[in-house]
This record gives sequence, C-alpha cells and structure tokens, in this order.
Amino acid sequence: MSATHAAQAAYLVAALLFILALAGLSKHESARLGNAFGMLGMAVALVATVVLAADRGIGAGAAGLLAAAMLAGALIGLWRARGVEMTGMPELIALLHSFVGLAAVLVGWNGYLDVEHHPGGAEAAALDALGTLGIHHAEVFVGVFIGAVTFTGSVVAYLKLAARVDSRPLTLPGKNALNLGALALFLVLTVRFTVAPALWLLIAATALALALGWHLVASIGGGDMPVVVSMLNSYSGWAAAASGFLLGNDLLIVTGALVGSSGAYLSYIMCRAMNRSFLAVIAGGFGIEAPAGSEVDYGEHQEITAQGAAEVLAAARSVVITPGYGMAVAQAQYPVAELASKLRAQGVDVRFGIHPVAGRLPGHMNVLLAEAKVPYDIVLEMDEINGDFADTDVVLVIGANDTVNPAGAEDPGSPLAGMPVLTVWEAGQVIVFKRSMASGYAGVQNPLFFRPNTTMLFGDAKDRVEDIVSAL
Repeated sequence: MSATHAAQAAYLVAALLFILALAGLSKHESARLGNAFGMLGMAVALVATVVLAADRGIGAGAAGLLAAAMLAGALIGLWRARGVEMTGMPELIALLHSFVGLAAVLVGWNGYLDVEHHPGGAEAAALDALGTLGIHHAEVFVGVFIGAVTFTGSVVAYLKLAARVDSRPLTLPGKNALNLGALALFLVLTVRFTVAPALWLLIAATALALALGWHLVASIGGGDMPVVVSMLNSYSGWAAAASGFLLGNDLLIVTGALVGSSGAYLSYIMCRAMNRSFLAVIAGGFGIEAPAGSEVDYGEHQEITAQGAAEVLAAARSVVITPGYGMAVAQAQYPVAELASKLRAQGVDVRFGIHPVAGRLPGHMNVLLAEAKVPYDIVLEMDEINGDFADTDVVLVIGANDTVNPAGAEDPGSPLAGMPVLTVWEAGQVIVFKRSMASGYAGVQNPLFFRPNTTMLFGDAKDRVEDIVSAL
C-alpha cells in the first residue's frame, strides 16, 4: 500500500473517530470517552497529514516549518488548557473559532495566489483540463467569505464574553437591511469572480465579509450569547469544509460538515429553548436598554442570612438548585456539591434544574456540576424539572437571573417575553444568591426578586454557600 493510500485510510479512521466523539458527547456518562475519541482522531489525522506530506516530497525547509507549527500549537494548546478557568471557557472557545476562520481565509488566498493569480500556470491548466476551474474560483471566494465572517464575528464574541466591550447590541439604523445588502453584494461579487477572477474582487469580498462578521455579532445582545457561540461553532465548521474542498482534503470536508451541522442543530436547540427564531437572534433584541422612565416599581425585596437559609433548608423535604453564570464566576460548584451531598445525607430530596442557555455557552452548568462530582441522575433539564416546582419546598437560585425571570412567561412587553424559563416562583420559598440587585446579562430587571416568597442572600456565592454548609 502506498503512503497516499495509507493516509486516505487513516483519514477514514479519523472521520469515524470524530463521529464516535460526537456520539459520546451527547450523554454525560460517555462524554469523557467521546473526548478521548476526538483526541485520538485528531492524532491520527495529524500523523496521516505528515506522512502524506513526506510522500509528496516536501523540502526540508517546509518540513521544518510544519514541525515547528505543530510543536508551537501543541505547547500553546496545553498551556491554555491547563490555565483556563471554566468561567473563561466561553471566550476561549470564541477565540478558537476565530483561528479556524482566519485559517480558512489564508487557505482561500493561497488558493487564489496558486491558481487564479497565474492563469497560465500548470495548476490552472490542470483544473481547466478537468473542467473544474470555475468550481475552484467559487471555492476560493466562498471559503474566504465564510472564514472572514467567522473570524471577526468570533473576535467580537470573545470581546463581549470577556467583558472587554459592552454586551448590549449595536443598533445601527437599518441594520437588517445592511446585513441583507451585504449578502446580496456577496452573491453579485461571487458570480463576477467565478466568470472573471480578479484581485480587487477578492479584496472587496474579504473586506465585506470582515465587516459583516463584526456587524452580525456586534448587533446581537448579551442574552443571546449562548446561541452566538453555537452559531459561530457552525460557521467555523463550514469554513473548514470550504477549505477542505479547496485543498482536496476529504477529512477536512467531513470534519467541517460534522462541526457545521452539529453547531447548526445546537443553535436550533438553543433558539427553541429561548422561544426565538434564528433570524430573531441575528436581528438582536435581548440586551436593549428599556427607555427612560419605563422602569417598573416592583416594591421592596426581602433579605435573608446564611444562618436563616440553613434553617430553611434543614426544615425542607425537597430542594431544587438552579445555577447560573454567577455560580461559575464565584467558582461555587464545589461547595454547592457539598451542600447537596449534606442535604441528601439528611434525607432531603435534592435536585438541580438546568436551563438550556444557563451560563455563557451550551452545557456550561452541566460541565461545572460534573467537575464537582454531582451525580448525573439528579441533574435535570428545564423540561424535566418545571412541572415539579409547585411541589418543591425550597429553590436555591445561585447566580441565575434571566433564566428564572417570570417576565418571560407573564409579561408580553418584556424583551424576554415568550422565553421558556424555570418556574421557580411556584415553589414554597425561593432563596436567590446574588451580589447585588443589578439586572441580568440581558439587561432586564427580574420581578422574582420582589415576590413575597423570595428572599435575597447577598454576597459571593461561594462564601455564602460555605456559610450555609457550616451552619448545617
């Protein structure tokens, strides 16, 4: 078997391992195995790529550059993986998406410089003989466009998630018309480039895509960021697939399609969980400040101490804990797991209720609780737990805000109207852990905080939970 055939066989094995990785990641119990399959698949793909490059006779200089790039990437990846906190994972993921987009742009430009820039060269002549030169033109143009949109969109998402820029949506006049106009212009430029490639057309498309990616994500409010992360994940997959077509790499096509389609489906799940269409997310909405003078007076809130919360929990028969991003920020998952364990040891029925968009990326809370060794069987999704709140004695809302906001279910005029939420207010008593009375990430006030069966426990979530554990 030649090295080329061996590499192609290895690519097939890697593709199967990536499929097994996605299957494993679909369940808590098999997620670790799914990660292992994914890492093994990537290792197989890298080795096959090196073998294929060696078989094609790359020079010593190119081989050295390839080795240096792989070593640098491995060292940087290990350094970031060991140092990043779970609270920093969403922005790290957004930043990694930007690398995929930038790589797609560079691959597209390289394809242009290799073929279109030398129309009389051997590569162009070979493609023309096969009748695929026009297809190559389109692949270059589409790959650069998708990659550039992914790059700037991911950078803006990173800046928003890292609180480097305001999370509120940018509201330029006619922003939807601007987006549609950019897409229409891209289609016109694509046809023009496919018929008669020119450098200025590729430059124009790159600039247009960079601006569109920036505007798309800048126009999306903070409350929609979990959808944005999965959406950018999908974009990065399609960018990789476009690069695969351009490079003639079957594995890159398959892997890109897997990432792109799974990201698109995850975006659909997130949108359904928020009762919003994908187009509504692109148009922004959550995070728009209410007009001056439109604030509602909900009355006064009630406060409780950690000792008082411990007494309430000690007398409870059933407790539901609904975590949010505030738990991640405070790194409170470990004392929360200890609190749940202690209550269960005392005969209290303890469960966790997870909203699909809790945190800053899909599955954020599930990962934190798994990290703290919370049993999978007591971690329930919103649809599984919502019918049980009326029979629950106490709900602990730890760092959640928008996902437990009654306005989503009761106020048609709220920006959150129609968004399915955890109906925690139906429980006998609700204790909300917060640092202050500030509104949530979507910029919307929460009337739950002022309800007669709700008390506020202020301070760092980790410290307050530890105080409760000590009191118990």
